[in-house]
This record gives sequence, C-alpha cells and structure tokens, in this order.
Amino acid sequence: VQLQASGGGLVQAGGSLSLSCRASGRTFSNNGVGWFRQAPGKEREGVSVISGSDGSTYNADPVKGRFTISRDNAKNTVYLQINSLKPEDTAVYYCATAPLFRLTTHNVLLAREYEYWGQGTQVTVSS
Repeated sequence: VQLQASGGGLVQAGGSLSLSCRASGRTFSNNGVGWFRQAPGKEREGVSVISGSDGSTYNADPVKGRFTISRDNAKNTVYLQINSLKPEDTAVYYCATAPLFRLTTHNVLLAREYEYWGQGTQVTVSS
C-alpha cells in the first residue's frame, strides 16, 4: 500500500489547515489510519487515529478539541482538520496504517504499531 500525505503549509497561529492522506493499493477497511507528527529533535508522536471499519476515532490529549480526523472510504482518503493552530504544532505530519486487530487503546498512538507510512507533509505555524 502507498500513502500520500498532502495539505501542509505555512500558517499563522490561530489559523487552520486540512491534511489529506490518500491510499493506493489497499483500502482502509480493515485498518486503523493514524496521523503522527515529528518536530525537529523530538520523537514521532501520534495525534489522531480513525478506524477504517467503523469510523471510531481516538485523539491525543494535547490536540483534543482542535484536531478532527475523518474518512471518505469511497475516495480511500483520511483527513485531519487542524484548527486553532499553535506554534508548537509545527512538525512534519505523517499518516500511517496498522491492522485493526493489532490496535488497542493502550497502543493506538504508538508509531511502532504502524506498518505503512506516507512521506510526510510539513506544517509550520508562525507566532
């Protein structure tokens, strides 16, 4: 499966962005699709995950209320709407997939559980 992430850019604090992750070669139906981010000098962290099966979502505490993950199965695309952007949201954002059977609430945001990764899209928030 190949994942293509897009939608990043340079925005001012308080602004919004919508990121997209399109898959080719496989559908999301039996997978969880997660968005992760990695800032310079920091570890990759999970921010939001959606089930390709039932659409249930899971968000990391720092982004709750500001990040919304959604899917369009017909387009094989997962979206991440980011509102009220903060300078600390600056990072490369990646999407990735993992088999649903592998994911629990304890590991759903752990990068090591995910098999396929997109190339990343840069989000830069200016203060």
